[in-house]
Amino acid sequence: MTDMKTDILIIGGGIAGLSAGARLAPHATVTLLEAETATGYHASGRSAALYEASYGKPSIMALARASGDFFLNQSDYLSPRGLMLAGRADQAEAFASECAEMGMERLSPAETLKQLPILDPEIAAQVGYTPEAWDIDTDRLMQDFAKTIRAHDGQILTKSPVTAITPGRRWQVTTPGARYEADLVINAAGAWADRLAQMAGVAPIGLTPMRRSMARVAAPEGMDPAPWPMIFGVREEWYMKPDAGALLISPAEEDPTTPHDAWADDMVLAEGIARYEAFVTTPVTRMISNWAGLRSFAPDRNLVIGADPVAKGFFWLAGQGGYGFLTCPAASQLAADLILGRPPQLEADIRAALSPGRFGR
Repeated sequence: MTDMKTDILIIGGGIAGLSAGARLAPHATVTLLEAETATGYHASGRSAALYEASYGKPSIMALARASGDFFLNQSDYLSPRGLMLAGRADQAEAFASECAEMGMERLSPAETLKQLPILDPEIAAQVGYTPEAWDIDTDRLMQDFAKTIRAHDGQILTKSPVTAITPGRRWQVTTPGARYEADLVINAAGAWADRLAQMAGVAPIGLTPMRRSMARVAAPEGMDPAPWPMIFGVREEWYMKPDAGALLISPAEEDPTTPHDAWADDMVLAEGIARYEAFVTTPVTRMISNWAGLRSFAPDRNLVIGADPVAKGFFWLAGQGGYGFLTCPAASQLAADLILGRPPQLEADIRAALSPGRFGR
């Protein structure tokens, strides 16, 4: 078995591990281990990512706003999409609350149909809209983070599942083909983060992986959905997002499960498509493909970013809960600042809301 040494060992090749690795690689030797055959295989590769900074818990919105300069000024990973919220007449109170939270303006029926011609105004009695939402080029973003790691002599090793982790003066991490020594282990293992911690003798956070299913369906015949906005139902009962000439439709379910290579539940998917069809005038005629991903949440549904308060050299970067791409510039910056001993840019109350120490460990 090959023995290798590195300064920082990142376990998990999703957007969390890749973005953190790119931040740290200019300052330390970084090795990233991914169990699957490619990075971004699980949740990161199955995301309908959108940059919209007025959605989620306060800590998530803070991370999203802090990511705005990277997305809107420093890079070209975004393309305009827009975001719409549709509610039935009996959902007036919930609609008004969500519309206000996301800073949306109400649209008239004529304005609505101009934006989304398939919406049924008799069902969608109230519609809100904001142009402040953009698609994220997730594949290119992950590829560029990986290039940054490699450009600074970092390694990204796929097909490298961790089989053992031993604490000590330096952490020892074993895979089927090699044993690694590192001063710092970053736990960016997504749905497997708690299992990884337990393998290392570290108390788990209590992360819960939750399945979300997705269908890619044919666009209505004769229509180009490219300029349409993404649209949510009230209380996120369903959503639709245009995608390369087709439509992505999800029931937006959060079904607790165990870490695994997730797949869509046919009945749940059918229910989500039915909820979507109730709001539009064109039925779904053909499903092109379907899949599911796992969105992992801490008990309080905030991300977990920081050094474990007990296990020296063990760093948490987990619990993204579906907000991984939205928050990755700021989340990775915070992780790098904490690891490198630099003053973090985020406010102290936000850092406290994200710290693993909040669980009283």
